[in-house]
Amino acid sequence: MTGNTAAPREGIDQSVARWRAETPGCAQRIHLNNAGAGLMPESVVQAIKRHVDLEATIGGYEAAAQMEPEIEGTYDSVAALINARRDNIALASSATGAFVRALSSFDFAPGDAIVTTRNDYPSYQISLLALAKRQGVQILHADDLPEGGVDADSVRRLLQRSRCRLVTVSWIPTHNGLVQDVEAVGAVCEEFGVPYHVDACQVVGQLPIDVRRLRCDYLSATARKFLRGPRGIGFLFASDRALNRGDHPLYVDMRGAKWVAPEAYELDPTARRYEEWELPHALVLGLRTAADYAIQVGLHIAQDRSATLAARFRGAVGQLPGVRVLDTGTSQSAIVTLEFAGRHASDISAALSERRVNTSVTLQWYGLLDLGERHVESALRVSPHYYNTEDEVLEAAGFLRDLAHDLD
Repeated sequence: MTGNTAAPREGIDQSVARWRAETPGCAQRIHLNNAGAGLMPESVVQAIKRHVDLEATIGGYEAAAQMEPEIEGTYDSVAALINARRDNIALASSATGAFVRALSSFDFAPGDAIVTTRNDYPSYQISLLALAKRQGVQILHADDLPEGGVDADSVRRLLQRSRCRLVTVSWIPTHNGLVQDVEAVGAVCEEFGVPYHVDACQVVGQLPIDVRRLRCDYLSATARKFLRGPRGIGFLFASDRALNRGDHPLYVDMRGAKWVAPEAYELDPTARRYEEWELPHALVLGLRTAADYAIQVGLHIAQDRSATLAARFRGAVGQLPGVRVLDTGTSQSAIVTLEFAGRHASDISAALSERRVNTSVTLQWYGLLDLGERHVESALRVSPHYYNTEDEVLEAAGFLRDLAHDLD
């Protein structure tokens, strides 16, 4: 029995050693801020640098032309990451930018409704409030289940009693380790024929994604988090259903359409109708390399290992005096959020930074409906990934133990 379990463990240890050797930042810090921005592998860094150097040497347009096959390959790599076709992928500056362009596809009228959750990303919540203020749209929040996370039956009830034009759900919120049941919501949206957007910003690179199982019209994501790509680039998935409806952004760029007559334009038949002509090709190539790297690692491996490290960390700090674990739901991600009684989380994060541990801070307004109801002013967000080690997680937990005892 021992011989059967040792080999897989040895293989994982060898993989972790390789992933860390391929990640320069691992030598500098204990990086537990992958929900903010993951450490880029060296291959991603070099892909970006090479293209910047090429632009400096031969010119930006010329570099784009020379690297066109590699740039075009980005659509294939991102599509493979989420089990989609390349024609359904549009590149964007960020997940929020992708969401806003998808949102602008809809001609909302006063009295229309958008259904979202109590845990959706604050940038999306603010965008929806701005839309409500200008267009008279109702923003309806589905109830949570008792254990946390959106209640799909509540979504169904809201669709039955409103003129809903769109449902949007953050799969993993930024302020909570919760994993929401986006497949169940997708089934409800399909039942009612309501367009559905999934925010996968904290998911891509952390969990396997199959857009067919989600039954979503749109999915938005960024490269910089668990995917371990560069900042400033993301993508939008637009389904065949959305494209066939003729969905397109309110302000179509020349990248997404051709001016064919003085008063007419012709949309690109693919999701590129959502793109802008100005693309940072160095970052695009970084995104492609990061997607290829994630696929090579294996999304199930990334999911299992990051979740295991997060659970190990929760277990190590959950009983510390004055510390409250805020993560809810029956399924939890690699995001761990902690409240410290009587202390602002920024002080705790700064103290950890002095010990070379990277974390981030969540404020109440990042998850206002959830954290406000629980009277949480600030929280420490800790987010390990597959290339972190158990020793790193336990070392960080030890630092928090020391800090907690100092506070007690």
